[in-house]
Amino acid sequence: MILFKNIPNPKEIRQKLGLNQQEFWGKVGVTQSGGSRYESGREMPKAVRELLRLVHIEHVDLTRIKKDDLLIAAMLKAQYPDLYKNLKKSARQLK
Repeated sequence: MILFKNIPNPKEIRQKLGLNQQEFWGKVGVTQSGGSRYESGREMPKAVRELLRLVHIEHVDLTRIKKDDLLIAAMLKAQYPDLYKNLKKSARQLK
């Protein structure tokens, strides 16, 4: 995974998902008019690109992520790296 990787055509992603601009951009906190500008070639800020990647490419539901979840994952990775790797591998197989 490359953070802040350029997303060449967000309109194509939106159309493949079958979403209108308001639905697609609203999930990452961007207005429809702002999303329209990005789809027309205006450069997206890094934060918007990363949110778009998380929500529409990785299919992460941002409304379900809590700070404690991230802290627990970080602690698990630091204190029990082998267990973390095994859990990550198992999670990937569920996809």
